[in-house]
Amino acid sequence: MAYAVSFPGVHFVPLGRILCRHDRFILAAHSNRRRSTKNVQLPRRAKQPPEFGVNLFLKKPSPTPETREENTDFREGGSIVANEEEEEEKENTIVLWESDEIEAISSLFQGRIPQKPGKLERKRPLPLPVPYKLRPLGLPTPKRLVKLAAPAVASSRASMAKKVYKSPSFLVGLAREINKLKPDKDVSIVLGKWVQFLRKGSLSMTIRELGHMGLPERALQTFNWAQKQHHLYPDGWILASTVEVLARNHELKIPFNIEKFTALASRGVLEAMIKGFVKGGNLKLALEVLLVARRDRRMLDPSIYAKLILELGKNPDRHKHVESLLDELGERDELNLSQQDCTAIMKVCNKIGKFELVESLFSWFIQSSSKPNVVMFSCLIHSRYMQKKYREALAVVWEMEASNCLFDLPAYRVVIKLFVALNDLPRAVRYFSKLKEAGCSPTYGIYKDLLGIYMASGRMAKCKDICKEAEEAGFKLDKYLASPDLTNQKQ
Repeated sequence: MAYAVSFPGVHFVPLGRILCRHDRFILAAHSNRRRSTKNVQLPRRAKQPPEFGVNLFLKKPSPTPETREENTDFREGGSIVANEEEEEEKENTIVLWESDEIEAISSLFQGRIPQKPGKLERKRPLPLPVPYKLRPLGLPTPKRLVKLAAPAVASSRASMAKKVYKSPSFLVGLAREINKLKPDKDVSIVLGKWVQFLRKGSLSMTIRELGHMGLPERALQTFNWAQKQHHLYPDGWILASTVEVLARNHELKIPFNIEKFTALASRGVLEAMIKGFVKGGNLKLALEVLLVARRDRRMLDPSIYAKLILELGKNPDRHKHVESLLDELGERDELNLSQQDCTAIMKVCNKIGKFELVESLFSWFIQSSSKPNVVMFSCLIHSRYMQKKYREALAVVWEMEASNCLFDLPAYRVVIKLFVALNDLPRAVRYFSKLKEAGCSPTYGIYKDLLGIYMASGRMAKCKDICKEAEEAGFKLDKYLASPDLTNQKQ
């Protein structure tokens, strides 16, 4: 049974229309709340990195499908509040870029940032003085000093083979181990353990050390073992060292036709052969090999000539061979002589009377931008003394003093002899005192020269003191007090 109730003055609105309009206001509010994600402290999803090569700053934001639906909903709902908020957000999100800012941002993706015209030179502050710096000014370490500056780093970089194959202590140690072997044992027992660490040229030092130990047989066994190793032979250094050791110990078998043998040998082998013959005292064979090499126009090192000249100069009967070798050296355009070889030749030239060669060698050595040592100065002084060029020899003495050259006993001996020849007693006595201050013991010749100059000056008391000092040193000079030569020198 239905009852109808009427309310006067009241208008009813359909429920469906009110709910629909209410839902629209709720959706507008929710959509407005979702869109302002930039103010949320923890957004739901992290921002994606921009794509490289795309200028996102100059690109206008495109509306998404969700925002399009919301905009249609707002238009349909006619919400004035939502439109106003949307307009405010658009005004806030719109960024106005200036032309300089756009140009600077675009240059980030193109290259260098263009500079504004104006002062291009920047005024930088002056650097602080060195004591106020945190660390002192340092230069980079040269490459040749890297191993000295950081030996641990340099050694760690090198492999075991590189540290061993050219180490003198290791190669000499191999020779000592071979020396400890029994006579019936072969050298392969020792060398086989280290074959992976050896390289070409390594065993040359081992072979030379075996030669110094007087073991030419072991040196030959080492050479034969090296010939069987493909990574060690052929090697000219090992062959030259073996030939030198065998020649020095008179174990090298020379064929009858030596010219054919030398024609097949290399320059290093020929030089090693001559060195071995010279050290072994077999100068005849050394000269023969040198003559054959000269006949075949083989150019050998000048140091070979220097060693041969030094040994030949000890025998007066072979001075003619020395002169021929000196002439051959003089014909060369370039001389690569060391200081030791140069002094050796100068000594021999003084002995055989070739004083002009002494002067030439000394001048050549100075012109080659080298500093002469005390031995070369002594040879030059002695050469001029023998020619009785005392003033020229005295100039060399002052040159020695100016170069701060330390005198040795032969230098003191020749200088005192020069001052005795000049009859310069004060300087002779002064250098005699310097000799004793340097810790050198005067020789018999020095005592004799001083005795002569004291007798020439008539100072007999000093002569007796010199004789007494010489007797304490083991020399007897009493017989020279009544010597006619010294008496004539006194007169």
